[in-house]
Order: sequence, then structure tokens, then C-alpha cells
Amino acid sequence: MGKKLKQIAIYGKGGIGKSTTTSNLSAALSKLGFKVMQFGCDPKSDSTNTLRDGKYIPTVLESMRENGVVKAHDVIFEGFNGIYCVEAGGPAPGVGCAGRGIITAVELFKHQNIFEELDLDFVIYDVLGDVVCGGFAVPIREGIAEHVFTVSSSDFMSIYASNNLFRGIEKYSNSGGALLGGVIANSMNHKYSVEIINDFTEKTHTKVMEYIPRSITVTQSELQGKTTIEAAPESEQAKIYLRLAEKMASHEISKTPVPLGVNELREWAAAWSQQIYALESGIVVGGEQAGI
Repeated sequence: MGKKLKQIAIYGKGGIGKSTTTSNLSAALSKLGFKVMQFGCDPKSDSTNTLRDGKYIPTVLESMRENGVVKAHDVIFEGFNGIYCVEAGGPAPGVGCAGRGIITAVELFKHQNIFEELDLDFVIYDVLGDVVCGGFAVPIREGIAEHVFTVSSSDFMSIYASNNLFRGIEKYSNSGGALLGGVIANSMNHKYSVEIINDFTEKTHTKVMEYIPRSITVTQSELQGKTTIEAAPESEQAKIYLRLAEKMASHEISKTPVPLGVNELREWAAAWSQQIYALESGIVVGGEQAGI
């Protein structure tokens, strides 16, 4: 085959813009000429919608429940610019482990040698990052993905979820688990948001891959059932996603992060809270009140 398949897992707290970022990254990589598969690992099964005009696709677990035996090709659907779209799916409501779909789908694709057959450059797993347990930890624990990235805003719960992910990566790093590539900083519309993320990555010995602002262009694109790359290719936001894609394409070395302890994280957050309060109330001379 000659080329090396790059498998990437993108984690993030629910609602943080993880699937939006992942789909735009997939679309941007495809625009750069790469063959990409996006593998939705959230039980909501909506990761690939904006790559297919807002349409849902049958999931691996659904197909297995209905048909018993599934050929991988029956659960792969073509999306924007030839991107292969897969949704692992979740169990029937109220039954079983939500991460089961990931385990089942990955085993199915490995067994049928799908990645080799499709001659892919990238497989991008879009994984819920609120809980790094059971099935959700599979891309990390079993080294299915070599590189892990987390999408995080400067909100405490988002950073808390990223720090938890770092703990999971650290735990499995000695037994062949995936390592951390860096943080994709999302909703970066204020100077203090950038400073908080920069400080967090410095403290945990990692790095920011890209700063992505919140943009109305993304909202407009998603209302059309499309990524920004497809709906607004000339926009500033599309250029940022393309820049991220170029960095992902050239990224080679991931590392073990150094997560903060629970108390350490709380103290760090409290210190930032005081700093922002001081800026907002004008206690800090030269505080950029207009830029907060």
C-alpha cells in the first residue's frame, strides 16, 4: 500500500462542538486530497449528519440487531467529497453499555480488513468525552487510534472533561495506548479564553493545535445540514478548519500528558475565577474590559 494510515480520536464534552469540529476537519482533509473515514462513536449517532446534508445513517449496532450478521460495506455511506461515513450507534434505550457500539464496530471493520481495502489516509473517531469508561476508552486503551485530541472551550466543565481524558491516556500509555496530540481550543472569542486554555495546556505539558472562534457561519452551515467547508468554503472559519487539517496531516509525535490532580485543578480554576472577576470589575488597571 505504501502509505501509512493515520487513526485519530477526537474527544470532547457533549455540546462543546466536537462533532462540528470533527466533520469540518474531515471535510477539510478531503479537500486537501486525503481519503477519509469519519467514525461516529456517540450513541446519538449524529456525528456524520453535516457530511450528508443533515441525513442520519443506519448504525452498526442497529444493523446487527436487525440482521444478525453485517457486512461492513452495508454500514459505510458516502458523504461530502467522497468521505466514508460510519455511525457505531448505541444499544436499545435503557439496555447495555453505550460504548458497546464502538467495540463492535471496530472489531467488525478489523475482521473484514476494511481500512486496508479502502486504502484510507485517515480514520477519525468522534468520541464522547464526558466519561472515559468502557467502550468510550477503547480507541485510547487498545491503541486503535495513535493520536488523541480533545476539543475544549475555556469553560471549567470542558477543561475538567479534558483533564479526565488526560488521566485515561496517562493510565494506558505504558501498555500501548494512544497518546495525546493536543487540544483543539473551541469558542475562542475572548482574550481571556485563549489565556485560560494556554495556561491549562502549559500546566499539563501539552499544546494547542488550533484556536477556533465561535462563528455564525457554522450555525448557518449546520442549519443547511452542511459543514462550513462545504457551505461557506471562502469564509474565514473555513480557512481556520483548513489550517487545522494541514496541522493534523503533518502531526507525527503525540505525548503522554501530565493531568492535574482534582484539588490542583480546583485551585487552578479558582485562581482564574478571581483573575476574570478582577478584569471585569476594573480592579486590574488596563484590564481589557471591552475585549473580555
